[in-house]
Amino acid sequence: MSDVTGRMLSLLATLQTGRSFSGEELAARLGVSPRTLRRDVDRLRGHGYPVETRPGPGGHYRLAAGRTMPPLMLEDDEAVAMLLGLAALAARGSADEGSLDEAATRAYGKLEQFLPKRLRPRIGRLRTSLETGAAAGPSPSAEDLGLLADAIGDRRVVAFDYERKDGAVASRRVEPHRQAHHLERWYLLGWDLDRGDWRVYRVDRISGLRVSTSRFEPRPAPADTAIEYLASGMNRDREPVVITVDAPARAVADAFRHDNVELEPLSEGRTRVRLRLETWEWPLLGLAFLDADFGIEAPERLREGFRGFAERLGRAVDG
Repeated sequence: MSDVTGRMLSLLATLQTGRSFSGEELAARLGVSPRTLRRDVDRLRGHGYPVETRPGPGGHYRLAAGRTMPPLMLEDDEAVAMLLGLAALAARGSADEGSLDEAATRAYGKLEQFLPKRLRPRIGRLRTSLETGAAAGPSPSAEDLGLLADAIGDRRVVAFDYERKDGAVASRRVEPHRQAHHLERWYLLGWDLDRGDWRVYRVDRISGLRVSTSRFEPRPAPADTAIEYLASGMNRDREPVVITVDAPARAVADAFRHDNVELEPLSEGRTRVRLRLETWEWPLLGLAFLDADFGIEAPERLREGFRGFAERLGRAVDG
């Protein structure tokens, strides 16, 4: 976001509190000079926001009450990014009523009417030129994501029923800490009150979510980020594997786009891939699509799997 756009959004957010601000107070809040403030106010007016000014002693700036707000203040690239983001989100999931992808589908159809007139032709053309393929996958409830956000912000305990991998359902009481999106899944990181420990939950497996009136004091996080903690949990029972591929990093990244991997570009268009595996089968499809030579450094348990598959494949080809 440019400095000008950021300043204008901060100015707009301040004025939307409904208060009247003197020029001196507003400039101090935003950390700008009175001259810059006047220019930003003029820019807001140019976008259709009704900023009223009263000059002289006791003068102020305020947003006119009871007036219809103009369309979203978006730059061209921001509008394109928003439409593409909604299209991509709408393409993933079940499209069940109340799901996140279903909400994205509805928002996708409404976005154009909220944009400035100058952007509508481009967005209309983008919409007609765009197709997205459906990708099956679990989709959490948009309402649940919103409720969890409220609970995290208000530091309120949540309760819900949770379906485990084996299909069993158990009740949970949790102090919610963060929501995380990782490898096409939405997760909740929280302190499980019954187990007295940090736990990660798939949001699409949560049902009957309830936000209680009980508040909690925040605890020290178990990692710098929820994503880091989530990845460490996923890797707990996995073994490190290093694959050196005779292909550039861009091609390797595309082949392993659905895997949690670290890529290190090497000389002569080669790439080192670091990942952690539960079973040896995971990297085979990506390696097959690369059509390049490679070498594998892996624990013996995994190497046995690779060798066995190579032998079976050789017998099948030799017939």
